[in-house]
Amino acid sequence: MTALKIVVMVIYAVVCIALTVIVLMQEGKQAGLTGSISGAADTYWGKNKGRSMEGALEKITKFLAIGFIILSLVLNII
Repeated sequence: MTALKIVVMVIYAVVCIALTVIVLMQEGKQAGLTGSISGAADTYWGKNKGRSMEGALEKITKFLAIGFIILSLVLNII
């Protein structure tokens, strides 16, 4: 049981560090605010956000956040 707990804790630490790095890599929402006010919201990057680097970072953030919550619950049960 202790080996399992150590493995889960190491994975948990890696997920925590990765989540922090990914969140810090994302652009602030302020950057897109000025473009939407001036009417330039229909740019190429606005339409294809899911295919851009920013879209990929958002998807990775969602998966890491779900993993963080699941690992937190598992560590609490163990």
